[in-house]
Amino acid sequence: MTKEILSNSTAGQASLGNIPAELAELVDENTILVQRTMRSGQSICHEGNVVVLGDVNPGAEIVASGNIIVMGSLRGVVHAGAKGDVNAIILAFRLRPTQLRIGNHITRPPEDESSNPDYPELARIKNGVVTIETFNSVIK
Repeated sequence: MTKEILSNSTAGQASLGNIPAELAELVDENTILVQRTMRSGQSICHEGNVVVLGDVNPGAEIVASGNIIVMGSLRGVVHAGAKGDVNAIILAFRLRPTQLRIGNHITRPPEDESSNPDYPELARIKNGVVTIETFNSVIK
């Protein structure tokens, strides 16, 4: 498969009207909106935030210097805060990445994970450790 790298010109800038209001504080003028499912072999590398309206399938990759929001299932590789920002977050309706990175922290899902929550999940660094918790629209 060919590797596809999207930039601002191909993905387009996100307007705050395109995402739910409770997520508006996570995006700014340096946010791209990807309005499709990402397939294996596709890659996005962006200096800012990335919002995907679709799934991120295994074999797809997103690298962002800011936050990553996936309005679908996240099953690929994601790296938020790629320039060392440990305050970056990763949010997805179904958070099941093959590898998850925030800043210089790297993790992957447990081998025996059998739960499939029906609520969005948020990954972030707390006390130096990657934690995954239920997204309740209040980021503290």
